[in-house]
Amino acid sequence: MHTTSARDAWYPAGKRDLFILRELVTKDFKLKYRRSVLGVIWSVLNPLLMMIVMSLVFSFFLRYDNIEHYPLYLIVANITWQVFSDSTNAGMMSIIDAAPLLKKVRVKKFVFPVEKVLFSLVNFLFSLIAVFVVMLWEGVAPTPMMLLAPLCIILLMFFCVGLSLFLSALAVFFRDLVHLWSVLLMAWMYATPLFWPVSMIEQVPYAFVRTLMYVNPMYNFVTFMRDTVVYATMPPSSVVLSCVVWAAVSLALGYWVFRANERRFILFI
Repeated sequence: MHTTSARDAWYPAGKRDLFILRELVTKDFKLKYRRSVLGVIWSVLNPLLMMIVMSLVFSFFLRYDNIEHYPLYLIVANITWQVFSDSTNAGMMSIIDAAPLLKKVRVKKFVFPVEKVLFSLVNFLFSLIAVFVVMLWEGVAPTPMMLLAPLCIILLMFFCVGLSLFLSALAVFFRDLVHLWSVLLMAWMYATPLFWPVSMIEQVPYAFVRTLMYVNPMYNFVTFMRDTVVYATMPPSSVVLSCVVWAAVSLALGYWVFRANERRFILFI
């Protein structure tokens, strides 16, 4: 027979999970900027400095300066990629890192991968300040199309949550995945038009490789963000549909794999 403690009776499970998520995000936020003079300002400065360096490198050495509003083109892609990279890297390690707590306290395990994605979202939101700074520098005015950007961000978060659930479950049993993922991320990054022109995809010699690059989830999320922020245009329906499909597939697969294996985590962490 299931019994409910007095504490649980006053603090329903759903609210308890939200409380734990909030506390974990707050803890990670404090740890990240502990003993930092500039603190949260680094979330704005970092994408700005990266954009300046990469703009100089790719404009002068690789001659990508013919791309309209290249600094804005670059920073929008970079922060979109960064939230994906940060959340999946941290999400993959979330269960392993939470092992001491999981061995002592009964808590829903999915909270830890989800928290890492939410924390990366907080950093992403601060990074948007840098995007507005670059928009002012480039003379790009905000448009109503930017109101579609939150939809892209929400879909990206679902995609990252699903992938983090999937990776965190596998990493418990296969620790080599931790090393392999960094290599896969690097290959994925270069296969996504973050700093090079999208038109270069058509120069790839093999049709099936071009198809894979267009189907690439991050190509579609980056294109969605660029169209709404940089070019003030409605993203193609194929791009929006791809983002919806990838978010749904990732979330469903990640949830299924995580729930199927979470009871065995305690034996391997």
